[in-house]
Amino acid sequence: MKIEIKPEAKEYLTDKIPAGSTVILTTDDGSNKYSSIGATCAMADKFQLVIVNQPDPKFNVVLDNNANFDLSMASYEDYLVSDGLKLDYTHGYLVLSDNTGILGNTVSVVDWRNVTAESEAERLNTMKTLGQFIC
Repeated sequence: MKIEIKPEAKEYLTDKIPAGSTVILTTDDGSNKYSSIGATCAMADKFQLVIVNQPDPKFNVVLDNNANFDLSMASYEDYLVSDGLKLDYTHGYLVLSDNTGILGNTVSVVDWRNVTAESEAERLNTMKTLGQFIC
């Protein structure tokens, strides 16, 4: 699978993601450990780019890209995207789209390189708590 990272998005990401980083494209909807919310009512509601220290075996669909990121997504989420996948930066937001249209207009960048097992457990508890108030 391929994603085109538009020049504006590439420029914006230069300050956020070090070149050559391992990055995951995933949803922030409570469906994975990188989510900040625990709400199943928000399925595929928004996307995020997560910077990690090493590849996560659950995110094994490689996304070839023109920004030299080691970028991947989960096979269980690849149904959410189709041909012509693009990441652009417009009006102060990262926008993910494909040939079907806009998939997410507020893609966030989250740095997980310093997340410890303890902080991951705290994040999971916060995620569950927030999920009770969202749905």
